[in-house]
Amino acid sequence: MVQPNENSNATLTLPVDQFLNYLKSEKQLSLNTQINYRRQLYALISLAKEIEISTWQDLDSSAVRLLISRSKQTGLQARSLSLRLSALRSFCDWMVKNERLTANPARGVLNPKLGQHLPKNIDIDEINQLLDINYNDPLSVRDRAMLEVMYGSGLRLSELVSLDCRELNLTDGEIRVMGKGNKERKLPLGRESIKWIKHWLSMRNCFVPQDDALFISKLGRRISPRNVEKRFAQWGVKQGLSSHVHPHKLRHSFATHMLESSRDLRAVQELLGHADLSTTQVYTHLDFSHLSEVYDSAHPRAKRGK
Repeated sequence: MVQPNENSNATLTLPVDQFLNYLKSEKQLSLNTQINYRRQLYALISLAKEIEISTWQDLDSSAVRLLISRSKQTGLQARSLSLRLSALRSFCDWMVKNERLTANPARGVLNPKLGQHLPKNIDIDEINQLLDINYNDPLSVRDRAMLEVMYGSGLRLSELVSLDCRELNLTDGEIRVMGKGNKERKLPLGRESIKWIKHWLSMRNCFVPQDDALFISKLGRRISPRNVEKRFAQWGVKQGLSSHVHPHKLRHSFATHMLESSRDLRAVQELLGHADLSTTQVYTHLDFSHLSEVYDSAHPRAKRGK
């Protein structure tokens, strides 16, 4: 049995700190990503000590499985376990690249199976009911503009609150969005989105904007994600919807309605800003009747006699 010595903590933490510095200085990953990697890797350091791993060179695939098992015992769900394993894989890849490990012991360990839990989308009738906001006070106009853009372009909440006025091209009906991993994409703006953005811009100066943020609070500062969530939920109640209105539910509804209408998974992937098509396949869903139609029309053993 390996006996940990007084330097075992530094033996584990020093390479991790060097890796985190690499992510910051060379990879230039976002601050949130850096924080997530740090949290996951330091949690693994604590667990490694528990199973008497004193150096990363002691790690093999069996030890990796044990680390993930111990993580599960702490209450982590499948998605968080996958994130932890992904952080360990990336770190070990870096160790191999720098000739500190001969092979990546996390590469042969499978991710935990993720459930197919998806938020319920809002049907089109209720979307129309939600967006039927005709108050003319500045906050109501701002909120309708936010709702129209969120549902009309399928934005993430972080993308919505990060929008700046200079990213608008209302003449061509486009908006530039900075998504995950600092990847920029252009998205079309619908007719109603353009109409309500223009209406909001005519009132925006009432709140004395402090910067170029498109959507601001009544104090003139960029609106916070929490404030958006609160306002959307309030409008859901006020407009008489049967379910809770959340920004992500609007994004999911956008994806679902686009996919049901167009059947174009690749286009929906581009609109959502997903790097991997499999993410879109999980995030959206085709109704079973359409799948049956495709099967009946395309599969040679499914053709039925007339």
